[in-house]
Amino acid sequence: MASCRKGTALSEEIEYAVFDGVAIVTINRPQKRNAMSYATLAMFYEAVTRAAADPEARAVVITGAGGAFCAGTDLADLASVAPGARAVGGSPREAPVGWAIQQCPKPVVAAVDGPAVGMGAEFTTQCDVRIASTTARFSWNFVHRGLVPDTGAASWLLPRQIGLTAAVRLVLSGDFLSAGEALELGYVSAVVDPAVVVDEACAEARRLSRGSPLAARLAKELIYAGLERGISEHLDRNREALETCFASDDHREGVAAFLERREPRFTGR
Repeated sequence: MASCRKGTALSEEIEYAVFDGVAIVTINRPQKRNAMSYATLAMFYEAVTRAAADPEARAVVITGAGGAFCAGTDLADLASVAPGARAVGGSPREAPVGWAIQQCPKPVVAAVDGPAVGMGAEFTTQCDVRIASTTARFSWNFVHRGLVPDTGAASWLLPRQIGLTAAVRLVLSGDFLSAGEALELGYVSAVVDPAVVVDEACAEARRLSRGSPLAARLAKELIYAGLERGISEHLDRNREALETCFASDDHREGVAAFLERREPRFTGR
């Protein structure tokens, strides 16, 4: 399988490239185990936003360089920021921009090699699917720093992904979750050799983006919004989305491709 690791740099610390329909966002601070400074975090969100809007990308893979996914917040950088300005995004009054990952309208896959700690673990929680290497480890260790999960992913999404008790144990203990344990919990979809984790994540991203981009975006919105809606409202929103799909070029193309026994050529309209 061709590697997805080649690419162009968005900056020295965040790399962005698109290969065969997949945008790859790579955190590149290996000397810090890819821990996030505020400047790096801003560039990271810029890259995720770029991937969401990139017409060449139908899916997104997020990964880290140098045998680590992301070791969380760079505490040396954090110490230089006044406590009142330490909220995610730099302002205590801003909405957590970290949800840009979950809110991306395209499938987002985490390729996790090595540690994903603190904010790094939160990033994986916000991805739709996670592929881990055999060396991957996850830790929501915020309580050890006197904090709650910084983007809110572990306190809202994680219980829905792995169950309430398992999530509470991980968040309150701050213990590490191994790749094998994450697979048993269903938190990751596969555990692979570190040498192929990005390639496998790219392959998964392509599998998730073979269908209609319009239908995929609407389905993803329904799934996540459905976690907090009542059934009546959810069915109303589902009906509206289905009506949008029925009127779309993608639906017409999907039917035509089936009848003509060929691969569909979706446009997202």
